[in-house]
Amino acid sequence: MILVNTDYISGKEFEMLGMVKGSTIQSKNVGRDITQSFKTLVGGELTAYTEMMNEARALATKRMVGEAEKLGADAVVNIRYASAAVMQGAAEVMAYGTAVKFR
Repeated sequence: MILVNTDYISGKEFEMLGMVKGSTIQSKNVGRDITQSFKTLVGGELTAYTEMMNEARALATKRMVGEAEKLGADAVVNIRYASAAVMQGAAEVMAYGTAVKFR
């Protein structure tokens, strides 16, 4: 499965099958949330949240690819990511794009 954030793939002609998406809502446990809140006092990267968002993006991408595979797609083009805070310490991540089949 080819995944790109452009609306074309060099050297390939394809037909569009439709939009596909994947999403997840992730949170960290309370202990991690508390330790990360202390980090905001001194500044710096909140590594637990960075890891959480990386895991969320990977899972959302995997679910999007699953939808594309069900359609018989060879690739997903024009991939985008969106995220939103759902509550304190939890975020939704959505991956979406257009599933395509090569000619």
